[in-house]
Amino acid sequence: MTAVLGTAVDIPTEDGTADAYLTHPADGGARPAVLLYMDAFGLRPRLRQMADRLAGAGYTVLVPNVFYRNGRAPVVRLPEFIDPAARPELFRLLGPACEALTPDRATRDADAYLRWLERCPAAADGPVALSGYCMGAGLALRTAGAHPDRVAAAAGFHGADLATEAPDSPHLVAGRITAEVYFGHADQDRGMPAEQQERLTAALREAGVRYRCEVYEGAHHGYTQADTPAYDPAATERHWDALLDLLKRTF
Repeated sequence: MTAVLGTAVDIPTEDGTADAYLTHPADGGARPAVLLYMDAFGLRPRLRQMADRLAGAGYTVLVPNVFYRNGRAPVVRLPEFIDPAARPELFRLLGPACEALTPDRATRDADAYLRWLERCPAAADGPVALSGYCMGAGLALRTAGAHPDRVAAAAGFHGADLATEAPDSPHLVAGRITAEVYFGHADQDRGMPAEQQERLTAALREAGVRYRCEVYEGAHHGYTQADTPAYDPAATERHWDALLDLLKRTF
């Protein structure tokens, strides 16, 4: 893997300043950019580690704290190992930040992140790729639909509520997507049951989107997150293979 250089950066948005982590190959050359969307536990060492691995494969990676309206990361103090069963109050504490990130605000923020990458010397010219985890999978889907001319590829892993019956469900943007997309569903994820998987696949197919949706058997919601009990090493490596393959095809 290529040596990488990671640093903290601030991104101006319409609603304030989003703190973020930027990492890229240490040689300083401009590389294809990836906007990595966090899970609900937020910007923390595990996500920086994942971003560094992706940067080591030859990409410039930006990981924004999408909860910046509620404070700089970590918005909620987290233990080194995050076990929601042992800390049931975590989701209650994270609730206000999740509620503050409405679809409209997420779309505005995405524009700010993409504009920032356009000006970033470490990011190559042209469209970017997206990779989202848990709630970040929905953010990736919405961003691909809201900014089709600026997104070449979008991936989501162990996403939840991607295709509900709500009037603002993320899957409803499928008709505006021009990127190639990939979703790796966890088959033990109650937040993304079979009926939602089928609804998402149907929306992508009917819209003519280039897509691949796969089910990771035996995997749980959060399977890529090594600092949680949901971590599944085999499923995580499968995710890396799928993500890097997508990036190679589209960049």
